[in-house]
Amino acid sequence: MTEKIEVNGRTFVPASEISLPEWGCVLSDRRSVPTLTLKDDDLFLIADTLGNIAGVGCLEEGFEGSMGLFCRDTRFLSRLELQIEGRSPVLLSSTAQKGFALAVLCANPQIENIKAETIGIQREIVINGGLFEEIQIANYNRIPISFSISLSFDADFMDLFEVRGFDRQQRGKLLRLLPLEDQETPVHWGEEPKDGKKAKKPRKQEEVIPNPSSRNLPSSPKEIVLAYLGLDGLLMESRVQFSYFQPDELQGNTAIWHLKLEPRETITLGYHLHLFTDNRPASAIQAPVTLMQAKAAELLEEQNWSQGITQIRTDNKAIDRAIQQAERDLYLLRQTFEGKKVLSAGVPWFSTLFGRDSIIAASQTLILDPTIARDTLEVLAHYQGKTENAWRDEEPGKILHEIRLGEMARCQEVPHTPYYGTVDATPLWLMLYAEYYAWTDDRETLDRLWQNALAAMDWIDRGSEATGYLSYDRRSKRGLINQGWKDSEDCIVDGKGHLAMGAIALCEVQAYVYAAKVRMSELARMQKLHDLANLWEESARDLKFRFNRDFWLADRDYCALALDGEGKPVDSITSNPGHCLALGLLDAEKAQSVAERLQAPDMFNGWGIRTLSSTSPAYNPMGYHLGSVWPHENSFIALGLRSIGLVDRALELAQGSIDMALMQPYQRPPELFCGYERSNGSSPVQYPVACSPQAWATGSIFQLLQMMLNLVPAAPSNHLRIIEPTLLEAIERLSIQNLKVGQTLMDLEFERSGETIACRVTKKRGNLRVVIEV
Repeated sequence: MTEKIEVNGRTFVPASEISLPEWGCVLSDRRSVPTLTLKDDDLFLIADTLGNIAGVGCLEEGFEGSMGLFCRDTRFLSRLELQIEGRSPVLLSSTAQKGFALAVLCANPQIENIKAETIGIQREIVINGGLFEEIQIANYNRIPISFSISLSFDADFMDLFEVRGFDRQQRGKLLRLLPLEDQETPVHWGEEPKDGKKAKKPRKQEEVIPNPSSRNLPSSPKEIVLAYLGLDGLLMESRVQFSYFQPDELQGNTAIWHLKLEPRETITLGYHLHLFTDNRPASAIQAPVTLMQAKAAELLEEQNWSQGITQIRTDNKAIDRAIQQAERDLYLLRQTFEGKKVLSAGVPWFSTLFGRDSIIAASQTLILDPTIARDTLEVLAHYQGKTENAWRDEEPGKILHEIRLGEMARCQEVPHTPYYGTVDATPLWLMLYAEYYAWTDDRETLDRLWQNALAAMDWIDRGSEATGYLSYDRRSKRGLINQGWKDSEDCIVDGKGHLAMGAIALCEVQAYVYAAKVRMSELARMQKLHDLANLWEESARDLKFRFNRDFWLADRDYCALALDGEGKPVDSITSNPGHCLALGLLDAEKAQSVAERLQAPDMFNGWGIRTLSSTSPAYNPMGYHLGSVWPHENSFIALGLRSIGLVDRALELAQGSIDMALMQPYQRPPELFCGYERSNGSSPVQYPVACSPQAWATGSIFQLLQMMLNLVPAAPSNHLRIIEPTLLEAIERLSIQNLKVGQTLMDLEFERSGETIACRVTKKRGNLRVVIEV
């Protein structure tokens, strides 16, 4: 007896019941092969520089690949391999700079009777709600030639957590589609059959299939269907349909074309791959029909978005390339949640809504597009914690850490539905709430989210009752042990390299709480809630006094990383106290000491400030949070250095970050890089699995520009202050067009004049007062 599954008139059986011919891989060891990344809303693709995806069966034993086409935390394509006469093409060039399109130029190797590099092969892959590819093949021989081209497809439908290495006790079933001749009378799921009985969602039944394992049962040449029935009963499919020329044959999931080309003749092959979950499109973006339509839709949407944001340009072409790439990456990282576009954290591992990451990136880009901040505030308010749930580390008023939509989340194998294990997202949300209002004077959004803000403040106060400091302590058995921005298991260490234990109160979190209370008190006073404003002001003053007493390491003249579960300082030298500089929590002398210590050689490696001192016993320049350098953190520290008057040091740090970005592929700053020392002629050392693009790394470009220009918006008071602007030495002129503060649009120009930077308003539409303080 063999299980059959009928959906919408089509019959599937478990893949193990049907033997399909296999098409061999010719891909080499994947460990050292560079990859290219495409993204479109909730869809992203990671392929090698040939445009291929190495299937799991093509990899070294024990090595799991991260390449594939992913949608909503599921890998819908795990193999995509182009071959010519069973050989891998020879790569000539490739690029994915557009972000949603990949272009590859390659040629044939030496094959029988055909000289190497006499067949030109151009691949173009575009993602837009699905995957589209066109392959142009040209004969540059002087004689007619015959050869075969093949494309192999496969999909393992692995959850992203599995791809990252999480073990699962059981999985659903990979399925094969039965040919029409072996299907019975169709029963359409969701439609009324002739007997009047409505079919149910993917139903199973036991039926006999005559000798299934001994037969070759390919799909129709017009379509390859890859399918999987999840443990939750959802049927996921990747459907490949061919355009231009149908394959001459299918061998399993490999399409084969037998081509004969005359001299100088060119032919185009193509296909599109659509993704389905329970017979509905899996992506939130409606897929078009052709590659040209997909490309046009992406270009039009990007153009419309670009025209609505602030345009920042300089006279330095290299820096301009980094700025323009950052704009493109922010466009790509936007993802739809609750009908709004917010920034997903990063590709590949964090392509979803995060609390901390999305908030920080939205704050960094207020100068560029305040609507990102508005939508981020609203979406996170929608998911704000409502109940006590230890499995998800959820509490009323708490802002989420991360939401996932894959099978493991749906089956409660992981708590990300959403998961709330973050201590800093809630005060950061309040900080963004106040910042957004200062930029926009959007009273409607302020009032609509006021109750969410009160709930967030209540959560902070409840969490601080026991010790006076906001701390974290994991409750979920599948949650994060460390719940600050440094959330790897081994990163909260003392001066001897020992792990800190118990409930941890991080120094930077107290700075976020302090800033949230100061800013919220101003908003409360504006709303004539004077008692509440006074309460928050007094609480902030008390926090500042206690923090400078309890967190200060007198023997090191530095701030502790944290207080442990016993209230003892975690005395390692880390980058975390740098977050306190911009937020006013440290006393003036202590802030200067922290700033000076951060610039010492064991912390500053020439590209940026390390997460942990190189003198620590736990230091590892390749450690995720134990000595690496993070662009987003460095841009915030630069902002802090500027805020306490250390302009030259802020510019030095900014210069290191910009230099690093200019040496990356596409001038795109990665999530992080290794902490090795910068030396003459050296390049930043890549962290092997860093996300790129990554939201707050991308946002750091705009935060550094904001640090230099020192724009201080006060839209509710109808003015903008520009306080002693400065520029990197490599920039002589900088222009800003379409800057929006409140309801006013303006253009600004900054130009070096001797030792100062002159600023002038070149265009203004609105009545905002601009005060330039030079």
